[in-house]
Amino acid sequence: MFVSAAPVEIAFDTEEERIVRVGTTVRRPMTAASPSVHALLAHLEAVGFDGAPRALGIDGQDREILTFVDGETATRPLPVWAVSDETLAGLARLLRRFHDAAESFVPPPDAVWEQGSQADESPELVGHCDVTPENVVFRPGPSGRPVPYALIDFDLARPTTRLFDVVTTLRHWAPIADPIDRDPRQRGLDVGPRLRLFCDAYGLAVRDRLRLVDTARTRLGRSYVATRTRALTLGGDWARRWAEGAGERIRRAGAWLDAHEDELRRHLVEGA
Repeated sequence: MFVSAAPVEIAFDTEEERIVRVGTTVRRPMTAASPSVHALLAHLEAVGFDGAPRALGIDGQDREILTFVDGETATRPLPVWAVSDETLAGLARLLRRFHDAAESFVPPPDAVWEQGSQADESPELVGHCDVTPENVVFRPGPSGRPVPYALIDFDLARPTTRLFDVVTTLRHWAPIADPIDRDPRQRGLDVGPRLRLFCDAYGLAVRDRLRLVDTARTRLGRSYVATRTRALTLGGDWARRWAEGAGERIRRAGAWLDAHEDELRRHLVEGA
């Protein structure tokens, strides 16, 4: 997706959500969590983090106004560059920069975050919690190949831990999934070394690497409950995902994780 100078509305998401681009901005319906997300984005701007959109206010149709981040997203089926080691390491560094910037954010006293997920114990920061290929903007790097530049779509942001946000990201990018449910170019990937590569590039502490597999298991369980809850209460795109087998895919990912636990742990901690 690339920015257009024409000040016209162009829909580029589901009809239910009605996300549109207007010139160099994105307009989307306000939610209960939008003011809290705007406060987070304002903080990121204030501390100099350039890897996120800016919140510009609310328009006359009660839609939030965000800057459109120029670049390309890794739409499915994933391109070759999206599954490279270079991309995975760059994503880890981007997530680390975001976490370091978000760590000093103090949410408003009346902050409201996304609904449908269990709260994390002892949250460390407000995480993105939805770093999927569709929510990372790439720009050409020094070599000319696309590299991760920014995170977009902070709708699911909420107080969490660094490790939980790392695990959520690895769920999509390592990926932690049954091969049958992976993107075609991800099916032949060796996940253990990719977990290690990401953790090394992020600088994840050994104590967190030791907890990564168990945290992934917890995350999958919560994801199942949250997706089912949103499907039942929100309908729309969430209901469509559930009907198309989202729950079964999460269950298969959990079974795959159980079957490969020892191998994954070995890659994570040996020599760390």
